[in-house]
Amino acid sequence: MRKTAALVLLAASLSGCMSSPKTYQFPERPAAAQTPPPQAPVRAAPSTAQFRAPTVMNLPGLEGVIGKNGTALANMFGPPRLEVREGDAMKLQFTGEACVLDIYLYPLRPGASPSATHVEARRASDGEDVDRASCVRALSR
Repeated sequence: MRKTAALVLLAASLSGCMSSPKTYQFPERPAAAQTPPPQAPVRAAPSTAQFRAPTVMNLPGLEGVIGKNGTALANMFGPPRLEVREGDAMKLQFTGEACVLDIYLYPLRPGASPSATHVEARRASDGEDVDRASCVRALSR
């Protein structure tokens, strides 16, 4: 009887640890894909004693990613497989058959929402680095 009671208590406590996955709701996408207008380089505010400005990646092929917020990135790639928050920074991970894409978001000025400032890409099979812009194209909806 004691073992049965212990198992019931264990099962009840474990069921409280499980949570449902986060659901993302996206605004409707336009029917026809349009070429986005040219984007000015993303620049962070200067560092101060309380705020450390992030270094913003500026590589060809990443113009449509750098500077975007989490919602815009989810609209481009679908729901992230992983979302990690640390302080005011965030990492979003998107995956597909071609690659794994890690996008790092930091606020560009004090009190601002995080924006994409850095991108890493690798093969899912062995973790070897792949071209970031190619991975972005492969995972874009």
